[in-house]
Amino acid sequence: MMTWLLLGLGLVLLVVGADLLVKGAARLAASFGIPTLVIGLTVVAFGTSAPELAVSVKAAYAGEAELAIANVVGSNIVNVLFILGMSAVILPLVISKQLIRQDVPIMVALSLLLVFFVQDGDINRVEAGIFVVGLLAYTSFLFYQGKKQGSDSVDEEVDEMLKEPHPKWQSVLFVVVGLALLVQGSDWMVSSAVALATAWGISEAVIGLTIVAVGTSLPEMVTSIMAAIKGERDIAVGNVVGSNIFNILCVLGISGLVSPVPLLAGEQMMNLDIPVMFAVALLCVPFFFAGAILNRIEGALFLVAYAAYTWYLVALTLKLDYLSQLQDYILYGLVPVIAVYMVLSLLHDFRQRRQAAK
Repeated sequence: MMTWLLLGLGLVLLVVGADLLVKGAARLAASFGIPTLVIGLTVVAFGTSAPELAVSVKAAYAGEAELAIANVVGSNIVNVLFILGMSAVILPLVISKQLIRQDVPIMVALSLLLVFFVQDGDINRVEAGIFVVGLLAYTSFLFYQGKKQGSDSVDEEVDEMLKEPHPKWQSVLFVVVGLALLVQGSDWMVSSAVALATAWGISEAVIGLTIVAVGTSLPEMVTSIMAAIKGERDIAVGNVVGSNIFNILCVLGISGLVSPVPLLAGEQMMNLDIPVMFAVALLCVPFFFAGAILNRIEGALFLVAYAAYTWYLVALTLKLDYLSQLQDYILYGLVPVIAVYMVLSLLHDFRQRRQAAK
């Protein structure tokens, strides 16, 4: 009971800490004259990945190296399949041209790079360093891009956050308190996750892929679902894609550099979970391209896919009798259905584009 209590308190501290950190850092950035669009692309994007970063860094530093990767992989799967799926079911999501042409290809490329890096079973410091260099390059590019658009573009989410003036000392206090809550929350989260894994006789990776991943994705979940409810349908998608990019570059990069040992990726992580993460990222390309809208049917397919993956993960962990049957249902039932729907959507979109061009 105490373990579950610590887990719940850890989640609360992570969410509250991330919120305070984002507000404080955004207000400080605005006080130095940085455009709201740039703040949204950098500060807010970092902030929504803060729980994943805190948990993965703590896990890596504490020697729970596999939990660090599992948290990122699980969060990226949750972000696309569950959060985007739920948001699209609430209201069909608009996909911006920038996401289709720039951000989604970057997410797919980084997911593929992660697949390549873990082929030897871990992420070493050199590979983590490559992620950090990529993080610096990507952030610099976003900053330049935002500055270029800053004169005629704004970020409504950040504008709302900054509409009332606040003294600098309060913003600094928010940042300090937010960081402190993230540190304490990650400590409780990691220790309770390890305790649960030990009690249930399963690996920390499975806990990281499920309970921890969903918990650390709460900021993205709240932001995207609220954006969908408010009708801000492009923010919901951009938030998820940006978070997935930062999870790989920032969370895995920094965790790998501070970890005393390479970040571990066990056999299941290499052969199942990371390939699923890559497949989910790749799935976004045709679904986002077709009509530049993620509709309710596609959102429902995403939710079914996440339920199937989680169910399979549980069945595999508990070695349930119907595991092979479940695998057949997924491979020969669900996957073909998604593939057929995807092809039909692309053909329909292609016909509409041809008719519009005439």
